[in-house]
Amino acid sequence: MAGNPYPQTVPGVDLADVQGNILRGYRMGYVRHLVMRVIDGAAARASLGAMVDGSLPTQVTSASPWKKDEDKTPDDCLNVGITFTGLRALGVPESSLAGFPAEFRAGMAARAPRLGDVGESAPERWDTRLAETDSVHLIFTVHGKTADDVDRASAPVRDAKGFWFIEQFDGAPLPDGTVHFGYRDGIAQPRFIGVHDPDQFPDRQPLVPLGAALLGHPTPFPGLRWRVPDPPALGHNGAFNAFRVLAQDVAGFERYLQNVEKEHPDLPRELVAAKLCGRWRNGVPLLHRAFDPPDPPAKDDRSLDDFDYDDDPTGATCPLGAHIRRANPRSSTIVQRGMNHTRQIVRRGMPYGPPYDPDQPDVPRGLLGNFICASLAAQFEAVQGDWLNLGLHDPRLSGSNDPLTGANGAETSRFEMHDKDSGPIVLRELPNFVITRGGAYTFLPSLTALRWIAARPGD
Repeated sequence: MAGNPYPQTVPGVDLADVQGNILRGYRMGYVRHLVMRVIDGAAARASLGAMVDGSLPTQVTSASPWKKDEDKTPDDCLNVGITFTGLRALGVPESSLAGFPAEFRAGMAARAPRLGDVGESAPERWDTRLAETDSVHLIFTVHGKTADDVDRASAPVRDAKGFWFIEQFDGAPLPDGTVHFGYRDGIAQPRFIGVHDPDQFPDRQPLVPLGAALLGHPTPFPGLRWRVPDPPALGHNGAFNAFRVLAQDVAGFERYLQNVEKEHPDLPRELVAAKLCGRWRNGVPLLHRAFDPPDPPAKDDRSLDDFDYDDDPTGATCPLGAHIRRANPRSSTIVQRGMNHTRQIVRRGMPYGPPYDPDQPDVPRGLLGNFICASLAAQFEAVQGDWLNLGLHDPRLSGSNDPLTGANGAETSRFEMHDKDSGPIVLRELPNFVITRGGAYTFLPSLTALRWIAARPGD
């Protein structure tokens, strides 16, 4: 395992049975999410089977490791998520559907108040067809090394029998691996026991049990395993995903930084941007460089996660309300004792829209996000609702929302930071920089489960 962050085998799990986007990132530059509706259950099941058994040109990608040689890696990858209504449309029996958790059965739109999807982000204001919740049955995700690879691989999926194409969302990388706000992305991810070599990923955080992402395995909660829907062939080795289309107001963000700099001339805008996030825009954490802009790190610098907030208990260096600190408090003291490492989520995201151009501020741009976990309620919703939007893990944050991604308003828009030459500075009137434009809760079945669904009897 030394020298290879992805081993050939993992104790207790068959990697060939797990969808590949759960435990690892593909590191491919382009992605397309195809939103589909089932219009013929028998034909749709047959198409799913063809995506697993090799009779369709594009095949569902498992977590089986690839050879390291560049010419041995695939040009494209396919994964599939199925909504609760999609499982029903595919003929999964009611006795099995009843075993899925309540939040998944309800769907993302119904959980909007819990997620902070209110105001501009409310489902009734979603401007994508994901708002047609009863019609959203499957989301196929195609990754490719090039845009042409995505076009080629997605064509047979879009044309698969039994499905009606609804909408697609395309993502492509920005320069230097950043998001539209200019921050280097894709740094912090959970590392799984038996999957990742800790020597390859220097990080003070403990490795996470597989049950943080996969059903049927030990979870970060001592003695607890999440319920696996019956039969085991359907639920085991599956995961849940929160797919989100998140518009980013880059012009508003840059304008806000400029206004803060005018009001506080001693606060450089790049320092404010770093404080809001918890990292400098080039990815260096504030715990590594507190006040002065650091040099850009090496592209493969894995030390960017080697820090902990117990070195900064008052938030003098990294504010308590900084985005990455709220989303992952690491080992710092929180009200919900023992929960620090239980809510880790696998994040897969890709920007959509062109790079920010001040002359074209209103062109749609944002992030296509996938937030993968074994429990939507205990992981994704708890982070999104309790930590990002309520600050319940620290009484000093209660009543304020995340400065970058939170549902900010007059009552919740408050952010406290420190400058090296002054006491606390409180920023107010933060607008909503991120607006939800659509989303869906999906289940990522194992390959065994996809075969089980494909083999169901007729409607």
